[in-house]
Amino acid sequence: MMKFYRNYEKKATKYLSKYPKYNAIIHVLGGIGIGFLLAYPVAGSHPVRWGLIFLGLSLIGHLWAGQK
Repeated sequence: MMKFYRNYEKKATKYLSKYPKYNAIIHVLGGIGIGFLLAYPVAGSHPVRWGLIFLGLSLIGHLWAGQK
């Protein structure tokens, strides 16, 4: 399991260092998700839903980078 994680981390780091704009986008999405969860009045009636959506998009972006 640890070998799999190290291999994934190596691939993701290499990919994200080659494409800084993609790196910025997925980390901004994660920040927006955390922001929605912390500042729930801004998100209207569904702050947890919006927060989890943005965090999910960030996670998907990280997983996709690890596959490249």
